[in-house]
Amino acid sequence: MKFLVDAQLPRKLCGVLAKHGHDAIHTLDLPSGNQSTDSSITRKATDDTRVVVSKDIDFCYSHTLHGRPEKLLLVKTGNMSVRDLCSLLERNIDDVIGALETHSLVEIDKAKVTSVSKSPGK
Repeated sequence: MKFLVDAQLPRKLCGVLAKHGHDAIHTLDLPSGNQSTDSSITRKATDDTRVVVSKDIDFCYSHTLHGRPEKLLLVKTGNMSVRDLCSLLERNIDDVIGALETHSLVEIDKAKVTSVSKSPGK
């Protein structure tokens, strides 16, 4: 699975995803870096068939109303250290990937992974 990690999340999340065999880039890897707009992030995710990983609720609204980005992993943990966030993803990676295989919107918080909306045709 391919991912695009948004600016407000640490680049180290890409390393956790890569460790589990996934292709992950951060907004820092895009031409405009962390200044990339939501629409350019969504366009890149669509062009490359990437799951957007973000804390930004605007992506959730756009996904729900317009189906863009096509797949979204919404991180709803509040503030936590980079180490703790990476550890949380590491512990829940199988649940996250499993949920994203059949759902277009998945949320992760400190306690659980929640599949919110089914992907079309699944």
